[in-house]
Amino acid sequence: MALENKLGLNNSAELAREEECISKAKAVQLFEKRMLDTLEAGKFSSLKAIHQFLFEEIYDFAGEIRTVNIAKGNLRFAPLMYLQTALENIDQMPQSTFDEIIEKYVEMNIAHPFREGNGRSTRIWLDQILKTEQNQVVDWSKVDKEDYLLAMERSPIRDIEIKHILKAAMTDDIHNREIYIKGIDHSYYYEGYTAFRAGDL
Repeated sequence: MALENKLGLNNSAELAREEECISKAKAVQLFEKRMLDTLEAGKFSSLKAIHQFLFEEIYDFAGEIRTVNIAKGNLRFAPLMYLQTALENIDQMPQSTFDEIIEKYVEMNIAHPFREGNGRSTRIWLDQILKTEQNQVVDWSKVDKEDYLLAMERSPIRDIEIKHILKAAMTDDIHNREIYIKGIDHSYYYEGYTAFRAGDL
């Protein structure tokens, strides 16, 4: 079954294809219209704005905090009862060094504030922080899929792996449109449309 959507699609594979096409085009607009430059780096309000822009044509919940508990594989994300507090704490986390930024990224991934599209939105959010604070971004084409997924799964208890993987892929070519586009393409490659389990977990 597909998530309830504005496109009227009931087939999850068809929804995934349309979602990819629409949100990729919207992500390109974020870059070309320099909309990210108007958002405050590292704040949940900015991630919320990114998510809403990417998915507003697809889901009613675009930009809205999820109302269900979710998990992916063996990883359960922040329970609803703690989610708002977690987001407030993440807003206050420091982000002046590379390590601090990745720690903040890991915590936002654990929070997983939206029903769908967290990975795509949060990777754009991460690059915005890195660009603002470090004058660098991640070249996601240099990040191995399996290494990344395993490191992110382990990151709640050991973040040294994800720091090492992303550090090795950093570039100072922050205005390169092709690097940005590769990042959008790879976000779908990483996410793979793995189904989320929702409900009282």
